[in-house]
Amino acid sequence: MLPTLADVLRLDAVRRGEPRVVAGADRLDARVRWVHSAEVTDIAHLLRGGELVLTTGIALPDEPGRLRRYVAELSEVGASGLIVELGRKYASALPAALISAAEEYGLPLIAWARETPFIDVTEAVHAQIIDAQLAELRASEKLHEVFTQLSVDGAPPADVIRQVARLAGQPVILENLSHQVLAADAAGADPAELLAGWETHSRAVRTEERTAYDESSRWLVTVVGARGEDWGRLIIAGTGPPSPRDVVLIERAATTLALGRLLEQHAQSLERQAHGSIISGILAHAYSDPQEAAARARALGVPLTGRRLLGIVVLPCRTGTDGGLPPLSELADATAAACRDAGLAALVGTLDEGSPQARVGVLASLPTRAEDEKLLGDVARRLRAHHAVTSSAEGRPRGHARDFVMAAGSIVESIRDVRRSFLEAEQVADVAARRSDDRSFYRLPDLRLRGLLHLLRDDARLQTFVERELGPLLTHDAARGGDLVRVLALYLDSGRNKALAAQRAHLSRPALYERLRRIERVLDADLEDVESCASLHVALLALDSVRRER
Repeated sequence: MLPTLADVLRLDAVRRGEPRVVAGADRLDARVRWVHSAEVTDIAHLLRGGELVLTTGIALPDEPGRLRRYVAELSEVGASGLIVELGRKYASALPAALISAAEEYGLPLIAWARETPFIDVTEAVHAQIIDAQLAELRASEKLHEVFTQLSVDGAPPADVIRQVARLAGQPVILENLSHQVLAADAAGADPAELLAGWETHSRAVRTEERTAYDESSRWLVTVVGARGEDWGRLIIAGTGPPSPRDVVLIERAATTLALGRLLEQHAQSLERQAHGSIISGILAHAYSDPQEAAARARALGVPLTGRRLLGIVVLPCRTGTDGGLPPLSELADATAAACRDAGLAALVGTLDEGSPQARVGVLASLPTRAEDEKLLGDVARRLRAHHAVTSSAEGRPRGHARDFVMAAGSIVESIRDVRRSFLEAEQVADVAARRSDDRSFYRLPDLRLRGLLHLLRDDARLQTFVERELGPLLTHDAARGGDLVRVLALYLDSGRNKALAAQRAHLSRPALYERLRRIERVLDADLEDVESCASLHVALLALDSVRRER
């Protein structure tokens, strides 16, 4: 950073002249770009701004009007100050006309009481200037290395913002064009306080240039975008005017964000990342204060305080029309659109993407008197429609209900209890994904006995029950490569209707009868006994839960 006039006055080469500020004492923070000595009055047209002018005053005019014009021209070109050495032109004091003109135009005016070699001053100041420029070049190179590495690594916006906050030592916020916060790092400050009333504050800050400093808010703001399409603003919420390094920092970060956006054309949107980050943080108890999560959600337009909260899971199914899983990012975008069209305020993001447990998470924020069943039905219908349209547009078979299942947990009243609602929704979705019915959405009561067994699947007592009821048959099939367990399940699922069971098993009736007799011998059970069949049916349902994909 260039030295200020105050910095220059503290240099030994300058202090030897016993400098005294006689005008413009409130402007000593002016930056000195260069030092120029001149003994002519028409020097202004040779300057470019930021120069500290040194003179003995021997060429200055005596007329007050011409002195005033001399000062006015220096001020107009942006000179940082004027130092006049006493002893040649002026014996012990500068003329009043010169001082008053300097005060009028805000030009710092310094008088040297003793003779001072100008070359010593020039060398000292220029050395400091060059050192500052080298430091800025090194800092710029370091910033280039940091953000180039972030670009190469494909760092998400949250990581870029975190790095900017660390380098700036100030809070940093990335918002979209609707003034909703996509990512933020409070740099040690209170996030809730930083983001309180964010949209209102942000809309009040308007800048004409792509990068500008707003004095009223003390924000350094730059526009983020590429290819002529701007999509957000990056803000350093500082405590004073930014340094040149801060400007380089924010612009380099904006470039990294814009490049990342271009490289993620087929990845989930920034909004989905921001939403998913908050949901994941809540589920992992990453927020020490729930109010921080509430503040971040509110900055994205989703209020969580004073509302009824509901965890929803949309789980891709391998029974989709193309035999595989629908793209998770596409499913998340369709879910967000469905919630928006249904008028449901919600955070929607992908959870554990890239893992076998990947799913879309929805944290719905319901008004006090909202009918949750009606809202869920509306969202489910719209989701099916959105997903079908997207699939068709991408050239894939049109989606249907079994491309995914939507499951909801119980309503909770606080952010601290959201995790419980999500866990229930995930358990329900896990069971519903293996059902053959065509419900638009599922909740725990819809799963009945199968849902209860799923919740108890890790209980050793249930596993012991399964082994006691089905163990001999499982061992028999494993040793002989048989299908007696499958036949028993089809028989019981058919309501003990042997004709229907034979049809479903693709067996003749005599073949089915023979297998049923073999099952009775292996299990030492009577398949005509209702209680025995009920017990075996429960054991088969429990086995299905225990064997579920993890």
